[in-house]
Amino acid sequence: MKVLVTGGSGYLGTHVRRFFNADDFSRRAGRDILNSYDLSIVSDYDVVIHLAAHLDKDPAAAQECFRTNTEGTANVLRHMRPGAVFIYASTKDVYGAFAGEYAEVPETCRTDYCGQSALEWSKLMGERYVEFYASEMGLRVGIFRMSTVYARPSEGNEPNFVTHYVESVKRGWTIRFPATGQPVRDILHVDDFSRACKLFIDSSLARGLYNIGGGRSNALSLREIVERVGRMIELVPNIDETAQLPAPVPLNYVTDLARIGAELGWRPEINVEEGLRSLL
Repeated sequence: MKVLVTGGSGYLGTHVRRFFNADDFSRRAGRDILNSYDLSIVSDYDVVIHLAAHLDKDPAAAQECFRTNTEGTANVLRHMRPGAVFIYASTKDVYGAFAGEYAEVPETCRTDYCGQSALEWSKLMGERYVEFYASEMGLRVGIFRMSTVYARPSEGNEPNFVTHYVESVKRGWTIRFPATGQPVRDILHVDDFSRACKLFIDSSLARGLYNIGGGRSNALSLREIVERVGRMIELVPNIDETAQLPAPVPLNYVTDLARIGAELGWRPEINVEEGLRSLL
């Protein structure tokens, strides 16, 4: 089975590519998802895991988000061979503020526009392209709306907040929390995400739409993440208690894992303690 990871040199892509022993399609590898000539190789692969994206919520980045995340996704899909498998990395943020209505967010949560940034809206539009080309080209497609997936730092990549907090505690950097560190997120190790992708690839399912995250057992506040890391390495985190950063939307997010558990038999295997230690 030949596997290609778009964005395979990125923060998560580096680890997903190693998990699958896959090939890399990224700008660092000299390939661009907006270039049809570069995409000619896509038809050689049995599986494409599409992680390449422009991840910027700045309003000034809107045009680039739509070009890369929407048009770029369609470009990759158009070059796939019939019957191949396409895994699309979407985001929990397509739900926007509606996710705040649930203690554990299901796939049935509304995705109507409620102020989402171009990043989130472009990822949702990308999902529509995935559904269209799946029908047109006979593709098997899995859409994963990802909560906080974290990984070890890698050269040239900007980490997400989990990895950043771990590095900050280790190095004594000042930590500034939104909403005094009270927001809750369910965090998931990248290897558990890769395992979910493999379960879909190995299944007989033609379509799948899944929320994926650490679930209730791996949910904790931002402050709890930092304090736990501090206890592990016996260092007192350097927290700026005067910081006033905007609160995230929604304030708390925990993934409902019922559908992915029922359809793929998946659940997280790497708990918070083990996962954070892997970053250390």
